[in-house]
Amino acid sequence: FEYEFKSATACYQAGEFDETLLKVLRNYDKVMQIMLPSLREERAASYSPFMPLCPKTGHVLQVPIESVNAEKGTLTYQDPQTSELIETLVTGGKCKLQWKPDWAMRWVAMGVDYEMCGKDLIDSVKLSGQICRAIGGTPPENLTYELFLDENGQKISKSKGNGLTIEEWLSYASNESLALYMFKEPKRAKRLHFDVIPKHVDEYSQFSAAFTRQSEKEQIANPVWHIHNGNPPVIDMPINFSMLLNLVSASNAENADVLWGFIKQYAPSVTPESHPQLNAQVGFAIKYFHDFVAPTKKFRAPTDQERAAMQDLYGRLSAFNFPFSSECHPERSEGSPTILGDSSATPQNDSVKLADTLQTMVFDVGKTHEFTELKLWFQALYQVLLGQDQGPRFGSFIALYGVEKTRAMIFAALNRE
Repeated sequence: FEYEFKSATACYQAGEFDETLLKVLRNYDKVMQIMLPSLREERAASYSPFMPLCPKTGHVLQVPIESVNAEKGTLTYQDPQTSELIETLVTGGKCKLQWKPDWAMRWVAMGVDYEMCGKDLIDSVKLSGQICRAIGGTPPENLTYELFLDENGQKISKSKGNGLTIEEWLSYASNESLALYMFKEPKRAKRLHFDVIPKHVDEYSQFSAAFTRQSEKEQIANPVWHIHNGNPPVIDMPINFSMLLNLVSASNAENADVLWGFIKQYAPSVTPESHPQLNAQVGFAIKYFHDFVAPTKKFRAPTDQERAAMQDLYGRLSAFNFPFSSECHPERSEGSPTILGDSSATPQNDSVKLADTLQTMVFDVGKTHEFTELKLWFQALYQVLLGQDQGPRFGSFIALYGVEKTRAMIFAALNRE
C-alpha cells in the first residue's frame, strides 16, 4: 500500500502541531482530569501532559508544571538543575506531549479517521479518545486486533525469541499464504508458529479454486479478492501442500526431482513449467519436512488389532484390480490432474473415483476390525506408517504414492523392530 511517512519530531519542530498544541493548552485542566485517575499516586503528583525541552541540552524533561498561560501559549516549570523558574512556549518544537495526549493531538492535527492497535492498547485508545473530544476533535474509528501467540499460547516476545518471523514464514511458504493468515480473524488471538503454515497454504489454494465458481457477492467475501485487490490470479494446484508433505514423508525425498517423479506418475501432463506454483510448493514442502517434520517423526509398533487391520489392508490392495480406466493407475497413467484431498473442487474424473474407492476400502477395513472410532484406525496408519500423529486423506495418498509402494510401506512397517 502507498503511505506518506511523517516524523513526529519534524512535525513538532516545523510547527505542524502548533494549532492543536494550543488547543491542548487551553483545555489543560480537562486533560488532567482525564489522565490523573489512570495514574499511580506518585506519578500523578508530578504529571503534566506537556514535557518541555531543555533549552540548554535539548533533552525532554518530565517535570511538574508550575503554571500555564493559554493566552500567551506558554507554561512555566522549575529547572531541575538550578531550581530557576522557566517560561517556555508550547509551540515551535519547544514542548512535546506525553504519549496518550500526544496520540489524541495527532488524531486532531492530522485528521485521522481510522486507527488500528493491539489489544494491549485498549485502555489507551479510550483515554486518548476522551482527550480528543476534550480538545474539540472526533476520535477515529478503531479496530483493536488481538495478539500473536507462540506454540504454547503465550504472547510473542522479542526478548524471549518465541514465535515466528515474516522471513521465516516466507522460507517455507508463499507470500499469499501469509497474507491469508493476516487477513483472517484479526480480532482473535492467533498462534503464529510453524505448524500453522501448511493449513494456510492449502486454504489459500482452496479459496483460489473456489473464486471462479462464485457469484460476485461471494467473491467479495472470499479472502483472495482482498489479497489481490479484487483481481486474483487463476491458480491450478493439482496436489495440495499437505499431501506433498506426506509424500515427502513416505518417500524420504531429498530433492524436487524425486517428488516430481511421483507427481508425473500420477499426472504426466503436469510439469514444473506448466505449474510453477506447484513447483514452488514442492521446494517449500521438502524444506519444511526436513526442518520440522523429520526431526519429530516417531514410529510406533502396531497393536494386535492394528496389525490385523493393516495385514487386511495389505491383502485388499494386493487384490485391487483398478475398476477404472488405465489412466487411473499411478504407475501407468496418462490421466488428468486433480486436487487430491479436495475432490469437491474438481470434476469427478477417474482419478478422483480411484482415490474415493481406495478411501472407501480403508474405511471398510477399519469397520471390519471394529475400531471403537474410525479416527483411531486412521491415527494408527499415520503413526505406524508415517511416524506422525496426523496425515492425509489416505485413499488420495495411496492414489498418488502408488498401490505397490503403499503395500511395500505397510510390509516394512509390520516387520519393523
